[in-house]
Amino acid sequence: MLEEYENKKRKQVTQMKSIMDYGMGILILLAGIFFLFHNELKIPFGAGEPSSMEKVFGVLCLLYGAWRIYRGYKKNYFG
Repeated sequence: MLEEYENKKRKQVTQMKSIMDYGMGILILLAGIFFLFHNELKIPFGAGEPSSMEKVFGVLCLLYGAWRIYRGYKKNYFG
């Protein structure tokens, strides 16, 4: 009985973490796209052309967002 409860609780926690990873991954990916392409998207930000720091930050956001989505897909939280 206790094992069933623990398994059910672990499954619920895994599902919630997975949903959170998907959501945060998508938001971080969108931030990366914004920092890389805000000029092409005609969104005024900063002094026009993206600086090299904005490009580096955008690439880091894309990588981290992709990793969060991958982690949500794998669901290996209790490994």
